[in-house]
Amino acid sequence: MHPLGQFMSRALRCAVPVIAAMAALSVTPLAAAWEPARTVEFIVPAGTGGGADQMARFVQSVIAKHNLMKQPMVVVNKGGGAGAEGFLEVKGAKGDPHKIIITLSNLFTTPLATGVPFNWKDLTPVTMMALDQFVLWVNAETPYKTAQDYIGAVKAAGPSKMKMGGTGSKQEDQIITAAIEKQAGVKFIYVPFKGGGDVAVQLVGKHIDSSVNNPIEAVAQWRGGQLRPLCVFDNERMPYKAKVTADMSWNDIPPCKQSGLDVDYLMLRGIFMAPDVKPDQVAYYVELLKKVRATPEWKEFLERGAFNTTTLEGEPFRAWLAKEEQRHRQLMQEAGFLAK
Repeated sequence: MHPLGQFMSRALRCAVPVIAAMAALSVTPLAAAWEPARTVEFIVPAGTGGGADQMARFVQSVIAKHNLMKQPMVVVNKGGGAGAEGFLEVKGAKGDPHKIIITLSNLFTTPLATGVPFNWKDLTPVTMMALDQFVLWVNAETPYKTAQDYIGAVKAAGPSKMKMGGTGSKQEDQIITAAIEKQAGVKFIYVPFKGGGDVAVQLVGKHIDSSVNNPIEAVAQWRGGQLRPLCVFDNERMPYKAKVTADMSWNDIPPCKQSGLDVDYLMLRGIFMAPDVKPDQVAYYVELLKKVRATPEWKEFLERGAFNTTTLEGEPFRAWLAKEEQRHRQLMQEAGFLAK
């Protein structure tokens, strides 16, 4: 064989395995990123109509509208035992990436108040979607225009004469009520209801004298001229300046601290998963919820509910949770709400 022919033959024999290997690589698919393989349960550890329920259902609707997930998502309310029912279910779903849960600050208050065997560290933190405000509300037919007006009336009425309505017992609403009592030197009759929607209805009906409902839970009644906001339990005014009523925006509501009521409290709206899920499964929901927050619908939702827009993930979120757990322990200890 001609020397050139021998060279070409050897080259071809060497090239064949390489070409075959490259061909094999070209047809072997890359490992696909994890995504849900069946329906995702979105658990709400609270009743229907409240802020957590409304946010969960809104998130689900945005995901469906924009086809952000191939599998369906269903919202399931499991509010028994001040949310313990929902928390314990997700805690028990070890390694199951098809259950997620939205949390209020009952993530801290429920185990502290009841002694139920649960701690936020039993779940896998995913993301803080926002922080929810609390507003001091009265019936619009009352004469009270400021927090000072109302607290003055509570003092004048005497201890345990005026009724403060709230969601649940020894939870966020009653913690704020206890803080008001301590700071202002007053005493309410605290009346618990199943959810913020119920609280707003009871205040409209004058079955209670005030509430500390989240904005989204009472905005319809405010817009309808039935309820009046007196102050917000934050250090600053809410940034939303679009008019909600004919003459007021969320930004027009003063911080309670500027109204002589030195109390502040913000509530978590966070998403968690079961324990022992894989990092790529957590990453899937982190990215999914980022897509939700990027939609115009989400921005409108935040403004409509006057949310504090703080978001956190990863280690900063864990650090925030640890700090808030200690703060709630102190608040509840001062109020006498810790389990014996």
